[in-house]
Amino acid sequence: MSYLTVDNLKTYFHTRNGVVKAVDDISFSLEQGKVLGIVGESGSGKSVTVHSLMGLVPQPPGKIEGGSARFDGINLLTADKRYLRALRGKRIAMIFQDPMTSLNPYLRVSEQIIEPLMIHDNIRRQDALDRAIKMLEKVGIADAEKRIHSYPHEFSGGMRQRVMIAMALIAEPEVLIADEPTTALDVTVQAQILRLLQELQDDLGVSVIFITHDLGVIAELANQVAVMYRGKIVEQGEVLQIFDNPQHPYTKGLLACRPRLESTFKVLPTVSDFLEEHEKDGQLELKERPDADTRIKEMQQIPVSDVDQSDVLLEVKDLCVHFPVSQGFFSGDEGWIKAVDGISFSVPRGSTLGLVGESGCGKTTTGRAILNLVKPTSGRVEFAGDEIAGKDSKAMLPYRKRMQIIFQDPYSSLNPRLTIEQTLSEPMAVHGIGSTKDRKDRVVSLLEEVGLESHFLSRYPHEFSGGQRQRICVARALALEPEFIVCDEAVSAMDVSVQAQVLNLLKQLQRRRGLTYIFISHDLSVVKFMADSMAVMEGGKIVEQGDSEEIYSHPQEDYTCRLIDAIPSDSVEFIQERISGNR
Repeated sequence: MSYLTVDNLKTYFHTRNGVVKAVDDISFSLEQGKVLGIVGESGSGKSVTVHSLMGLVPQPPGKIEGGSARFDGINLLTADKRYLRALRGKRIAMIFQDPMTSLNPYLRVSEQIIEPLMIHDNIRRQDALDRAIKMLEKVGIADAEKRIHSYPHEFSGGMRQRVMIAMALIAEPEVLIADEPTTALDVTVQAQILRLLQELQDDLGVSVIFITHDLGVIAELANQVAVMYRGKIVEQGEVLQIFDNPQHPYTKGLLACRPRLESTFKVLPTVSDFLEEHEKDGQLELKERPDADTRIKEMQQIPVSDVDQSDVLLEVKDLCVHFPVSQGFFSGDEGWIKAVDGISFSVPRGSTLGLVGESGCGKTTTGRAILNLVKPTSGRVEFAGDEIAGKDSKAMLPYRKRMQIIFQDPYSSLNPRLTIEQTLSEPMAVHGIGSTKDRKDRVVSLLEEVGLESHFLSRYPHEFSGGQRQRICVARALALEPEFIVCDEAVSAMDVSVQAQVLNLLKQLQRRRGLTYIFISHDLSVVKFMADSMAVMEGGKIVEQGDSEEIYSHPQEDYTCRLIDAIPSDSVEFIQERISGNR
């Protein structure tokens, strides 16, 4: 039985540059007690679709041009605001993508969780608090009676997402919309959230619309799948049908471009390897590339360059980074947080070392300590035979040209006031490299090397997509011709298709320039694809290290096994077992 039925929905945005057809004539239905997964890249129209249903599209510039969305016999698209206010949070609830920006930082969690009950059920405050505490316990927050009075910043990312889930479910809704609720979370935290949603859905019988760009997540949870591309649903059906026998080339591309632990690809396929786009009579026409199979086979046969293990570029010995825990200005330091606690490793020239682990394990601090962006407490860092640990900024200046970093968030690491030309030429100007004309020529060359065009030079960061911004960050890191780059969670929040493009680019640049990488990630499947060797970090220590293939095939530590098990499985066999109830 269809619980929510959407027919021919059209939501357009009227801008100065013309009409953007964000959602263009789509239809789908949600069955009672089932999970519908809506999957696609950023900009495909997933979030605008559910915002249209909830009456959350800003008008103007947005406008719902047509269609219907019937819930309990009422068309949500034409319902009055009073009805929608009574519906939102009570019968249809939503989990938003980023809990830190969705939760009010000025209010305690208790006030935010009980708000839907106070508005919709008009119950006593103490009764609402009692229900909120029980819901926090249900979503797995320990010591809920005390933690409910905390502020959002006092929770980890995974715990904040659990608070958002509790807030959405507190009024016992009939439909739950989850908009990218696990993006950028650690794989272990993501696995916990997915398991929690599955258990709550089974216990409460709630119908779920789950939005994501990751088909691996869809395989873990969904019953039905709708695949969106440029505002249209290009394919939909049962989850097993979509994974076992995808029909549309875009779906095939999404399935192929996600790094898998068992994959033998040396270069990841991307959507463009499957899909051709043509303009015909003003309409976009999508066709499967006739040479797709040949291209994919060639990707598995690209030779791997040999690395001379004796030619060590970077050696880290007993590195420690400890931060004091202060109790206040007059109280002094109470103790120390051992962010990095006595780790050692070496990285041969031209190779990649993967640092993998959950948030807080010390990966990023390790990368920054190597570059002297964080001062080590003790230990040695030798780069090309020179001891660099603890050097001051003046002594480090010659090494800055040789050692670079690509940060996690490309938007916050690019200056919004600088054009791309200024951003890329600035490092060369600081180090006195070349004339103004030479620097501009070099900037054009850098853009072309990372797959962008020279006419982008006068644009600002906000005018680019996330994947394009990360390419600009890669170009900036390359501006000084470095030998060594730390890639700090450089692809963690990207669509799987854009992630594949950036990972391929990094590998291509490594082969061409002989670069050495430390690749930091919480996703072991991404690290395995990128890295020659791997170090698994937990609690500031390296608990396991060695060859990437060997660690995946024969993990020795329970923690490594947990990281591997937490990676979503999208195999047909797994989906069959889940549907049959054996998982």
